[in-house]
Amino acid sequence: MKTLKYFCWPALMAVFIVFASATDAGKETKRLEKSTQVLNDFAKMKESIPSELLKIAEGIIVVPNLINAGLGIGGKHGKGVAVVKTASGAWSNPVFVAITGGSFGLQAGVQSVDLVLVFKHKSTLTKITNSDFTLGGDISVAAGPVGRSSTASTNVNLEAEVYSYSRSKGLFAGITLSGSNISVDKTANVSFYGNSASASSQFSKSTSTNGNIVALRSAVSAL
Repeated sequence: MKTLKYFCWPALMAVFIVFASATDAGKETKRLEKSTQVLNDFAKMKESIPSELLKIAEGIIVVPNLINAGLGIGGKHGKGVAVVKTASGAWSNPVFVAITGGSFGLQAGVQSVDLVLVFKHKSTLTKITNSDFTLGGDISVAAGPVGRSSTASTNVNLEAEVYSYSRSKGLFAGITLSGSNISVDKTANVSFYGNSASASSQFSKSTSTNGNIVALRSAVSAL
């Protein structure tokens, strides 16, 4: 019986580790699925991201169910994915990111928002592989103009670096992103890609055949 125990414990531990890893990876898979759904929903909206902006966009961040909470001074927290255009013009493999902080001014309540950030230059996003950045501080951000075939009605010259689009589901009429910090979600990236795959390496290629990644890249292209 003692010998059986010695054989059983390692086997049980191995099963536990595999199960835990699968559970963790499942969270990232779910995030990819939700991000793809957000993009598909945005593409169907009558008033959506102008084609003029999408033509020059080199980076996209999608954050499903961003949580906004405020009582005089507010904050936010959410996890999403980021993609950039590679040298070939294709959208890269996704990098898992997190957004935190910010202030909403004189508002009260809790709200869940689907957020899409459109970046004019991919270099802005690829910098976060080494650190992070703050919207409205390090990087200029503006509410995105709407209208599929319209010009940028709120900023004709598209002077901001980042344009934000959100779908509200709760108490707020809108959100302010100034002061929000964006960083790489290193834990999620290791869980999904493994220790050897860095954020910068995923930004540089678009070769993954993972079904959820292929669906996400297709959704970005269809915006």
